[in-house]
Amino acid sequence: MNRGSVETSLAELAARIRRRADGHSGRFVLGIAGPPGAGKSTLARGVRDELNLAEGAAIAEVAPMDGFHLTNAQLVALGDMSRKGEPDTFDAGAYVDLLRTLRCAPLGSPVPWPTYSREIHEPVPGGVVFDQQTIAITEGNYLLLDDDISPGWSAVRPLLDETWYLDVPRPIIEQRLLRRHIRGGRTPEAAKIKVAQSDLVNARLVEGTRLRADLVLRKSGRAYRIV
Repeated sequence: MNRGSVETSLAELAARIRRRADGHSGRFVLGIAGPPGAGKSTLARGVRDELNLAEGAAIAEVAPMDGFHLTNAQLVALGDMSRKGEPDTFDAGAYVDLLRTLRCAPLGSPVPWPTYSREIHEPVPGGVVFDQQTIAITEGNYLLLDDDISPGWSAVRPLLDETWYLDVPRPIIEQRLLRRHIRGGRTPEAAKIKVAQSDLVNARLVEGTRLRADLVLRKSGRAYRIV
């Protein structure tokens, strides 16, 4: 363990959010940021499951940023298909608007949220629906980005009650992304090009937002380290 770091379990991270959310007016929103391939979705689902298990009810759900990818048809029309995954290939405005709705909607009022399918590589409208959940966990690369980098993203941070940054060494990210792209149908050579020319560029961009998070985490076996 690095000097100054503290190891914590998923259950302890979930308990932290439960304490923060107690007595909160409206729906509590946790944001999990980090580079592509960091494991944000896994962490978000893990915290959700721990919260729901501890409560014995579905009090938390995940609201992924990836549901706001522009569609492949839109990207083709713009000539931006090769740039898919970069900040301006998402509808940041729609993400901010729905995040605000999610915070403010009365509990019990359905809020459909888009997800993203890695099978068809497209957003799925209404892939999850929030209603009684008191905690929303939104995760994505660009939650802490500012408008100097790409317009529209700076409006996200004020809508988050707490933000975590998941930090992963770049060689591990590279390996994970190569495997992801090959599973998604790319040849090994095409996967290497995508990772080098797009994903790692995005990763370097996101790494610059690390210090804006309330908590920086690194995976440590089955637990996490707060660093």
